[in-house]
Amino acid sequence: MTVGASMGPELGRLGDLLRRRDLTVAVAESMTGGLLAAALADLPESSQRFLGGVVSYRTDKKMELLGVPEEVIATDGVVSRPAARLMAESARRLFRAGLAISVTGVAGPQPQEGKPVGLTYIGVSLDGHTEVREYRWPGGRAANRVASVEAAIALAADLLDAPTLPSPRGGGKESP
Repeated sequence: MTVGASMGPELGRLGDLLRRRDLTVAVAESMTGGLLAAALADLPESSQRFLGGVVSYRTDKKMELLGVPEEVIATDGVVSRPAARLMAESARRLFRAGLAISVTGVAGPQPQEGKPVGLTYIGVSLDGHTEVREYRWPGGRAANRVASVEAAIALAADLLDAPTLPSPRGGGKESP
């Protein structure tokens, strides 16, 4: 079984929406460690839709590869709404993608930056807008990573399917 196969119909829905809008997708991941990229590689026509991604697990790589400023990290942390927004926007620019998805969070087993296990921010950059949502997963490390990938795919599909886009650099907060 592949990673994408475990994501159910949402991954197929995302693929259909990308095809209908003739868009490409890129990712910037942290806590998911490449799981989101692996899921997107399972899309039908993935070679035409999925451009690639950056797995920036370490803080210095978020700064170096994705341009997350040291000031943002010092003020808000790498597990934050601003970091997720910047990661998504950077991935979109780096890959010249129509859509980019970012994930940053605390998978566990220990808190990070004083933030609880399960706290996750997912960003989606599309059409000059970036939506970031906050999630709080109740599981352990593996479950939190999978839940984050599932939520990232669903959020991207929901935004692609929306009749109008949210306001630029949108907010939003969700908890399962």
